[in-house]
Amino acid sequence: MADTVTLKGNAVYLNGPVLNIGDYTPEAIVVTKDLKEKQIGGKKEKPQLIITVPSLDTAVCEMETKKFNEMLAKYTSIDTNVVSMDLPFAQGRFCESFAIANITTASDFRYKDMEKFGVLIGEGALKGLTARSVFIIDKDGKIVYKQLVPEITNEPDYQSVLKALDDLK
Repeated sequence: MADTVTLKGNAVYLNGPVLNIGDYTPEAIVVTKDLKEKQIGGKKEKPQLIITVPSLDTAVCEMETKKFNEMLAKYTSIDTNVVSMDLPFAQGRFCESFAIANITTASDFRYKDMEKFGVLIGEGALKGLTARSVFIIDKDGKIVYKQLVPEITNEPDYQSVLKALDDLK
């Protein structure tokens, strides 16, 4: 059964499997702001932080991405990606406008692979966009932390993300 979250208090279901801590992640292909495909998830040389947001062009997503960019500057050993459905061109302008340099913004517009992570919104006004979530994946591709933000319009719990990153060391 799929996960559900709320949008302004109304329940919406998410497409894809429910992934939990201890599960191995699938591989997904996203497109970076320079139009290059990048594989996220799965086994990698370093741990991964995958953050999904509906759109960088909303106040909450903008604030979240700017906060993560600032907070994660010291975590250079983590491959950090903020994934949305925004086109790479818009992501490039966003990164330039807000000096986003410590994280990679990536788009799932091409393959909608984030459905493999169970975070693709399946109904309602935001259908087809990604829900707000955070996954920390170890080098072996196993989920060691998951936060599916229950209300899409809310920010994630940043402190628990940072604690989980610190626990990786």
